[in-house]
Amino acid sequence: MRTVRWVVLTIGVLAVALVVVFAVSEREQRVSPLPDFAPEFAGTTLDGSGFDMNAQRGRWVVVNFFSTWCAECVVEHLELVAFHQRYRNNPNIRLVSVVFQDDTEAIARFFAERGGDWPVVVSNTSGAAIGFGVTAVPETYLVDPGGGVVARFVGGVTLAAMQEQLALAGAV
Repeated sequence: MRTVRWVVLTIGVLAVALVVVFAVSEREQRVSPLPDFAPEFAGTTLDGSGFDMNAQRGRWVVVNFFSTWCAECVVEHLELVAFHQRYRNNPNIRLVSVVFQDDTEAIARFFAERGGDWPVVVSNTSGAAIGFGVTAVPETYLVDPGGGVVARFVGGVTLAAMQEQLALAGAV
C-alpha cells in the first residue's frame, strides 16, 4: 500500500512539473524580439500630468507594463516600490509604468492601496505596448539614455534583477 502511494505521489509531482514547464515555455514562445529602440510614446499620467518618452533622453528609464488584474503584477509591485525608493533621487534613472488593458479607476485604487508615486501612463498606452512588443503583462524594459532598449524582463521583475541590469549596462 505504501508503494502505491509513493508511485501516485511521484506521478502527481511529475505532472505538475510538466504543466509548469509547458506554461513557461509557451510564454517564452510568445515573446517578441527585443526592439532596438524604445518607441516614441506620450500620454496622460494617473495624476493628470503628461509623460513623453522622448523627453527622457539622457537618462535610464525602466518602463513597466502592468495591469491590476494580473497576479504577477501585484506581486512585483513591491519590488517596483523598492526600486523607486532606492533611485527616486537619482536624476539619471527614471521609472514609469504603462497601463495595459485596465481601467483608470482600478489603477488609482491599486496605487492608493499599495503605494508608488512614479509616473503611471493611463492614456495612449496601446501604441507603447505594440512598439515594445508586449505580449502579456508584466513586462519591463530597460532603456538607455540614447533610447536603446538594453534589457527586457518577462514576468515579475525584482529589485535585484533591475539593479543587476543597470550595473551590467554601466548605469550605476
